[in-house]
Parts: sequence; structure tokens; C-alpha cells
Amino acid sequence: MKDRINELKERFASELSAVSDQKSLEDLRLAFLSKKGKVSELMQELAKIPNEQKKEAGQLINTFKQEISARFDAKMEEIRKMEEERLIGSTESYDESLPQKIKRGSYHPITLVQRELEDIFESMGFDVEDYSEIVDDYHCFEALNIPPFHPARDMQDTYYLTTPNQLLKSHTSAAQNAIMHKYGPLLKEKGRPIRAVFPGRCFRNEAIDACHENTFFQMEGIMIDKNISISNLIYFMKTMLSEVFERDVTVRLRPGFFPFVEPGFELDIQCLICGGDGCPSCKNSGWLELCPCGMIHPNVLKYGGINTEENPYEYTGFAFGLGLTRLAMMKYGVKDIRTFNEGDLNALSQFVSK
Repeated sequence: MKDRINELKERFASELSAVSDQKSLEDLRLAFLSKKGKVSELMQELAKIPNEQKKEAGQLINTFKQEISARFDAKMEEIRKMEEERLIGSTESYDESLPQKIKRGSYHPITLVQRELEDIFESMGFDVEDYSEIVDDYHCFEALNIPPFHPARDMQDTYYLTTPNQLLKSHTSAAQNAIMHKYGPLLKEKGRPIRAVFPGRCFRNEAIDACHENTFFQMEGIMIDKNISISNLIYFMKTMLSEVFERDVTVRLRPGFFPFVEPGFELDIQCLICGGDGCPSCKNSGWLELCPCGMIHPNVLKYGGINTEENPYEYTGFAFGLGLTRLAMMKYGVKDIRTFNEGDLNALSQFVSK
């Protein structure tokens, strides 16, 4: 893996030095950093190496990704300045009365948290997938062991569309069935575990307050293989939280009911805004529900084409649903969830990537 990364570093440096315009730079960025780029290929190769070498290899890949991202940004700034100088020195008109100070933009805090989590899970061998915001009833409910008229549907006040059987997805779990069908053949034919996360925007008719919104972001994750247990789930959750917050975080695991997992749990995090004393952000409980999770229900694995009725327990797996919006609140100390959707640039522009 180290030799492969060094080879890509040399190739990248050579191609970057030949870039002289924004289009060529974007083409090079896609070649290395897109979902089908060289870095993604390295992440796929990570799954094939021995377990004891995965951590070191994952760190090397992350370092390589960060290095080339930084060099892309520097090259883009260099090209921008060159084009600006060319414009000033050309015969084209140039309005000197335009403001000289342009406020630097920034990514939305939820985008920053999402990208950080994607890097963390990619380093652990997970694929990052995308999924539609408009789904059908089967994928959002029935494929998740929630048949029509099941009382569990009352847990989510769903937005249904005028198009028959179409709705705005109320949770990222709606992608589970599609992911299982996509990666199931690799699991059965080549023994490759299914490891995938799929972030996305969700919609529910919630009563809006300091900790609830009708539009919010989640990240779903699943891992399926033979002999997967709850201990695997706890390990990945603890690793993820320690990476995101860069410190020890107090968590608790308590029983929770979700029709698509059995057993099911609620992973709560001690509120980092009030330190557990109680505030509006945590509804004065001192705890914030962050990550519903559990072992994937046998019916869901069957609907996903993983197991059969003859052998319903051949493969097992866990699933979790991270609240990206709430995670961003805890990470950045945002006391009111409505801040993220209000479009207040004075509030949002203070967040910058590392």
C-alpha cells in the first residue's frame, strides 16, 4: 500500500505541475478525489489487506488525501491570481470601484461534520453512498420490517407526495435495502463484508424547537458479514466518537425499539453544551439522543437478499443512524438547531474546515 501511495504521489505532482487553468485542475481533482477516483480505489484495496495492517494503511490514505486536497486549494488560488492579473493587464475594462475586500466563504457546519465522518469511516473500510431524498413506501418502511398500518409508522410524521406511493424520506434507513442488493453479490461470491455509510437529508413534520427541526441530516451505516455481533457495533461507535470530538466523551447505551433492528439500542451522548446539567438543547435531561442502533433484523436481511428462509441466520450485521445535525450542535457548541437552517451568514460563516 505504501508503494502504491508513493507512486500516486509522484503521478499527482507531475500532473499538477502541468495544470494551467481551472478546468484542467477540476479534471485532475475528479481523477483523484471523486467517488471513482484514485483515493476511492485505495479505500477499496484497503479491504483486501490483513486486519493488522488496516489501521496504518488507512492513516496513510487519509494523509495522502489531505495532502493532495491542500495542494489543490493552493493551486486553485494560484490560478485565480494568475487569471486576475491577466484580466488587469488586458485591454478589457476593469471596474476599479468594485470593493477590494471580499469576505471569504465557508462550508456549512453540517457539511464539515459529514465530510469528517466520511473520512473516518473510509479509513475503516466503509464505502460512502448517496441516496435519493424522494423514495417509495416499500424502501422507507416495508423493507425495514414496518408493514402498512404498523403502529411504528406513528413514530415518524411523514411527508407524503401527491404522486402515489412517493414520500420524502423520513430517515436514511430507507437506503438499506438498495445497499444490500448492491453489495450482496460481493458478500456472497467473494466474501467481501458489506460496509457502507450513506448520509442524507431527512424530513419529518416535527414541532420545531431548540432540538427539533422538520429538515435535518443523518448518516446511516451498516456492516454485514458472518459472526458480526454487538461488540463490533460498540467498537465502531466508540472509534468514531473519539475521532470526531478528539477527546473522551461520556456515552450511555440503553434499550430502544426500532422495527428494523433486534435488539435495538439508543446511544446517547452527555450534552457538551451544558456538561450534563440540563439545558434547552438536551431538553434539560443532560443527555442527547445521538445514534439509534442495533443488530439488523432477520426480516430486513431477507428482504435485502442477504439471507434466505432456509438459512435466515447465515449472515448478521449491525446498523446505526447518526444524527449529523445534532452531532454538529455538540461539536461546535450550537445551542439551537434552528441556527443551521435560518441562513444567517453571520452565524454560519464562523465555521471553517481544518
